[in-house]
Amino acid sequence: MSDAAVLEHIPVSVTANAARRIAEILKDEAPGSMLRIAVSGGGCSGFQYGFTVDQERTGDDLAIERDGVTVLVDTMSLEYMKDAEIDFVEDMIGASFQIRNPNATSKCGCGSSFSV
Repeated sequence: MSDAAVLEHIPVSVTANAARRIAEILKDEAPGSMLRIAVSGGGCSGFQYGFTVDQERTGDDLAIERDGVTVLVDTMSLEYMKDAEIDFVEDMIGASFQIRNPNATSKCGCGSSFSV
């Protein structure tokens, strides 16, 4: 299967709220900066999300573009994030990125770690 066929359906989405917040974060960074989201082992539920600012895209990155910002997800993390939605939510107790991940069978109370 070709890469084009695999990516007919973008496997991770970014909401408009998340794109706005990412743009705010990146405005003080170097031109061309992107937000990288990665999954690693750890956290109270087995896996955790990590957020970093990156200036370079690697060959195995999925680049999701929305409203002028780019989010990078590497191939290994994509296995755990397929069909996830990245959102930014503000409520009475604070503001945070939330990843609605249909692959997660459980998550911790803070929402930054999950299990599959």
